[in-house]
Amino acid sequence: MAILRNLFFAGLAAVAVTAKQPTKAEGLAWLEAKKKEDGVITLPSGLAYKVLKAGEGKEHPLVGTPCACHYAGTLIPQNGAEKGKEFDSSYKRGAPTTFAPNQVIAGWTEAMQLMVQGDKWEMYIPPNLAYGDRAMGQDIPAGSTLVFTMEIMEIKGATKPKVEL
Repeated sequence: MAILRNLFFAGLAAVAVTAKQPTKAEGLAWLEAKKKEDGVITLPSGLAYKVLKAGEGKEHPLVGTPCACHYAGTLIPQNGAEKGKEFDSSYKRGAPTTFAPNQVIAGWTEAMQLMVQGDKWEMYIPPNLAYGDRAMGQDIPAGSTLVFTMEIMEIKGATKPKVEL
């Protein structure tokens, strides 16, 4: 009997956690509304972003160029919240993380090559430019639209001249 009770409550807990996760449809609807906000730029791929701080850099990283970046990633906000559930943050770890644009999700690959050193953007990434219909652990459900704040602290290699957007 105790085993059945434990399984029952474990099932309820799983349902409660799942119920709090945004669906793919909710994420895409949220993204469409976000794209209409002032200051949000939408690229042909569907990636959208807002410049929070324009950097002083004069060059963009190449696709294979390592960059030291600070970032925080969240799911979309729900139930009137200002921000969604955070699933990762280099800020909280206290140090930037180094990676090249070709080592991350497609939305970051595209955005990073448009950024310059010192830029800080808030990016709104549809599922097809994030993890698609795959879940990433327990924190990122399949089909998630993701929100990232990203800042390029340092470009550590080959660059191309800055293109004004």
